[in-house]
Amino acid sequence: MASWLWLLTLTMVQVALCEGDQERLHPHRHLHRPGADTQPLLGVELQPRLLGDSLFDNNLPVVCRTETVYSTTSVPVSTSPTASPVSSLLGFVSDEVVPVTTRTVDSAIVQIPATLSDKTPQTTGVVVSELETEGQVTSCPIIEDPIPSPTTTIQVDSSSLGHVLPVPEYPSEELKMPSSDIFAEPISTAPPPPQFEVRNDHPAEKKGVISQPPIQTNKFFGNFLVGDQSAPTYINPYSIAWAAGRGPAGSHGMAISHIEADQRVYGPTKPTGASSYFINPIGIQSIIVSAKELGSEATLATDNITAFSARVHLRPRSNSSPAVSFPLVQGMAFVTAQYAGATPVIQTGVFFRNVTRVMWDPKPGVVKFNFHLEDGRTWRVYSYATRGDPLDLHVVNNGYAEARRPFYGIIQVAKDPGNGEGLYDEAAGVFPTNVELTGTASHNIGSYTFDFAKEGHPQGRLLMYALPHHVDSFDDKTRSAICDMKLQTPTKGMATAVMADRWTMVERKLPVDMNFAPWDPERGTLTKMSDQARAAVRRVAIREASQDMAELSDLDSMYFSGKTLAKFGILLVAINDLLGDRQLAHEALPRLKYAFGRFAANRQKHPLVYERVWGGLVSSGSYVTGDTGVDFGNTMYNDHHFHYGYHILAAAAIAHMDPSWIPENKAYVDLLIRDFANPSAKDRYFPQWRSFDWYHGHSWAHGLFPSFDGKDQESSSEDMMQAYAVKMWGTVTGDANMAMRGNLQLAVLARSLRHYYLYTIDNQVQPERFVGNKVAGILFENKCDHTTYFGANIEYIQGIHMIPLLAPSPFIRSKRFVDEEWDVYFSQGRAHDVEGGWRGIVFGNLATVNPTAAWDFFNQTHFDPAWIDGGASLTWYLTYAAIMGGI
Repeated sequence: MASWLWLLTLTMVQVALCEGDQERLHPHRHLHRPGADTQPLLGVELQPRLLGDSLFDNNLPVVCRTETVYSTTSVPVSTSPTASPVSSLLGFVSDEVVPVTTRTVDSAIVQIPATLSDKTPQTTGVVVSELETEGQVTSCPIIEDPIPSPTTTIQVDSSSLGHVLPVPEYPSEELKMPSSDIFAEPISTAPPPPQFEVRNDHPAEKKGVISQPPIQTNKFFGNFLVGDQSAPTYINPYSIAWAAGRGPAGSHGMAISHIEADQRVYGPTKPTGASSYFINPIGIQSIIVSAKELGSEATLATDNITAFSARVHLRPRSNSSPAVSFPLVQGMAFVTAQYAGATPVIQTGVFFRNVTRVMWDPKPGVVKFNFHLEDGRTWRVYSYATRGDPLDLHVVNNGYAEARRPFYGIIQVAKDPGNGEGLYDEAAGVFPTNVELTGTASHNIGSYTFDFAKEGHPQGRLLMYALPHHVDSFDDKTRSAICDMKLQTPTKGMATAVMADRWTMVERKLPVDMNFAPWDPERGTLTKMSDQARAAVRRVAIREASQDMAELSDLDSMYFSGKTLAKFGILLVAINDLLGDRQLAHEALPRLKYAFGRFAANRQKHPLVYERVWGGLVSSGSYVTGDTGVDFGNTMYNDHHFHYGYHILAAAAIAHMDPSWIPENKAYVDLLIRDFANPSAKDRYFPQWRSFDWYHGHSWAHGLFPSFDGKDQESSSEDMMQAYAVKMWGTVTGDANMAMRGNLQLAVLARSLRHYYLYTIDNQVQPERFVGNKVAGILFENKCDHTTYFGANIEYIQGIHMIPLLAPSPFIRSKRFVDEEWDVYFSQGRAHDVEGGWRGIVFGNLATVNPTAAWDFFNQTHFDPAWIDGGASLTWYLTYAAIMGGI
């Protein structure tokens, strides 16, 4: 048997593998940093991960390398029959027959393969504990260069400082009532304006994509579209992965896995007592759905791609019809496989303990099997033949069962948590194929509805799994469909079964009265400040408004240039609306218009291009440099809602002060929104909802890079920013549907983030051992890692969830949360130890709960300008603190 190359990827706490039975494979363990924590990993055994068909040279030395933050141990292991530590992982193949005992017990036929002797079930999987940094920029996401003082200052009459003008009531006075469905109509269906080059190429190759552009780039099924297509897809509560001939079963089918809470791996304990991360093992092939026709030439293709669904096909060869197809929708209770004449195969890397064919059918035409695995778990397998003979499975060995003839119909697989058999019986034969999103909004109450398209058996309702934030907001009808069955999800707590074809979620606190001014959840919009405070702020405002906005925003990054433009936009609105100094604001406004005009004309250092391969507006940076990480991976669709959100916010500020500016710039700003927040399939230039995931209740920043841990997002507060920017652009342009979509997104974010990102001490969703971190750090589909891509300083990790400080910050980041976070990390003078612009970020955040202390910090005599990052202004921090504190 050929040897394989395996890789163990471990953090420093996992170097325990270098001892004991593994020592002979890794004799130089003492090279690791002394004192590394080698606590047991909660009974989870870390197994090698098969990487491919590369041959391994038995004479190569073991390689060990350590890094400052993340330590990685690479252990090549030969899996020849003499290499006992790995040979036990080898599974069964189709021609390996073992004795199988068949018994009839209580109207069921039970097939029991012989007891295992020379093979070990794969029940533990592997963890990828290091950050996958491909496409991620590891530089700091704030502008750290000192902001130069203006060479000249705007001259204004001191008498122009009058009384504070009231902030206009935009939503009630300027907006019409939204449509009955705020998602129904497109923003526009026009092609990109002529200043944007159109390209027919893209650095990321589409793998097996049958659907025509525009194609989703940031959705849960993204791993099937790029790379080698074998990284997991997280459909919640299950994960699935194309086995591609790898793993103990050697299958080419679709492997299904589900991880329980007690299988998680936790990182080292931090000084707060919280674990630095939690990860769910991958690679456990509990049930594999395949076909006899699939072999080494098998390929994977995807079609029916929408914002909420996709269908994956496994083909014997690239030019053949699918042997088996899998319609995918997040939350589906069954993994459904469609057959049209191929011969089904059910495999496992965990190994069958026994397989039972239940003799009574749950409903006409539906055949039921119970698979009891060697890890003690039970999986229910149902088949529904649409024509021809029913499914009849024959157990060949502990890892392989096959049908006796070709099959036409569906096979469905579901894990039973212990009380689910009756529900699964009732729902069997029915499966989702897509979701239609609709929404309404009236005053401060909004709702959004998932209408699930379904196929399959004519009897039975659709069974789906809802996440905690869904259940919190269900309307009465949907709540009545909740069932007494739950399954653990990777990073979103317990999923709850719901038997319904439609879900409606209601948000009763839309922030419709929120505009550019500081806002409080209890007091609403605030505008008052004392004359003394206004005078102090005005002295700063004159300097900051006199800066060279065009030069400071002339950067080779849409992200950093957007932060600069938005900073000046909020600065000028504060001067205009809150300081009441309209002369100063309107003297400076042409400077901001000129700076913004460079980007509207697409004359920046890396102009945007419209590319037709995937369908979207991307930076030309990667085309020019060949580096896919340029501008945080914008060309690869990373972070578009962050990058473009800042530009949209700047545009909303300009338009608020000068509505006559809107007609000339509306098409450009709308184009940015269409790229990441297009609400309608009628717009054929951009996919629907590229960034925001309405199932998860937040956005994903991760674009076209494969990842074993799925999509991820670092900054929850910048997710807030993009929704607020869309809301405000809709408000100033009179687009009621757009404004209400932004309001609804903010409300959904406020609910979901407190479950998944921002933790108070009573959080019941995330693991108790992790909640003490207060924030997720980086939230992946499969893990939470309390760190950042650019460093592990605590001000980085917490601060990335604070920026930027805006009106909705207290709406998203509750007073209780901010108080708790401050006590854990920044109280007792520790905030004053934070260096650079991060200190300003930390104290800006403090202004939401203790504005007086924040004012004292920002208004101190010897304030260091280096404490303000290039994406913020001292004027806004002072204004915000003064108004929030009534100073």
